[in-house]
Amino acid sequence: AIDSSYILNESIETFVTPYKKRINEILDSTLTYAPKAITKTDGEFNTTAGNLMADIVLSEANPIFKSRTGKDIDFVLLNHGGIRSIISAGNVSARNAFEVMPFENNIVVAEIKGSDVQEMLSFLIQSGRAHPVAGIQIVIDKNKKLRHAAIKGAPILPERAYNVATSDYLVSGGDNMGFFKNNTSVTDTDYLIRNAMIDYFKKVDTLAPKVDDRFYME
Repeated sequence: AIDSSYILNESIETFVTPYKKRINEILDSTLTYAPKAITKTDGEFNTTAGNLMADIVLSEANPIFKSRTGKDIDFVLLNHGGIRSIISAGNVSARNAFEVMPFENNIVVAEIKGSDVQEMLSFLIQSGRAHPVAGIQIVIDKNKKLRHAAIKGAPILPERAYNVATSDYLVSGGDNMGFFKNNTSVTDTDYLIRNAMIDYFKKVDTLAPKVDDRFYME
């Protein structure tokens, strides 16, 4: 015999199906194009996927932060482990953004001192992972000792306050990023990293990030 729960489930399915179809259409509609695959494994200290994500956070979140505080984001730090998928060569859709960034992580901006940025640099150099950065340059020698670091082209001053965009997960010390806990303020942009990616995808014809000199060994 068919019980009432089966009938109920079938009626729910009938109700949901057209919405499912529409959601899939939205997720799969082409927003931009990637001539080459974008991955987090194509560089030792910075990668195409990491650079793309960090650059997107900087460009998309800065206007929100500036409108609320009158200040600019100085640089961006995200985590390598937060990138969960590659973007294959070809058409790029909103579904790609969900695959790369499945977490509901908001972009937040933490104000930290230059002395904490120095601690952050030590962490990044020792971590052995290409954590995504933007707005900052880090140069190390063959022995993994810091040779040079600059934010927006200027030396890092220990007493100066810097506004660093990151995720709400990392700002609370996630992924061993304890230096964020010394922040003097945190501004939540109420903007998901994934939504920033989708908004950026809608604006550009092509995604062509490169492994560059933002973090390298010389």
